[in-house]
Amino acid sequence: MTEQKETTRFVLCIRNEDCEDLEPRKVYQLVPDEAAALDGYVRVIDESGEDYVYPRDYFVPIELPQAAEKALLSAA
Repeated sequence: MTEQKETTRFVLCIRNEDCEDLEPRKVYQLVPDEAAALDGYVRVIDESGEDYVYPRDYFVPIELPQAAEKALLSAA
């Protein structure tokens, strides 16, 4: 049996209509939420420091170098 490493994923905000807690061109940490995904949403940790759901089309998924991920996660 192989062990899968769960990777932290990040997204880039590309729009924020009616969402004061999102900044365009900013990277946000994605929080897994299968129920939200089924409805076309993603859960991210926003500017309030809490995780909320937002429309999936407000973001694009990005891959970051390991050092960048580590820096972002340690700042949280």
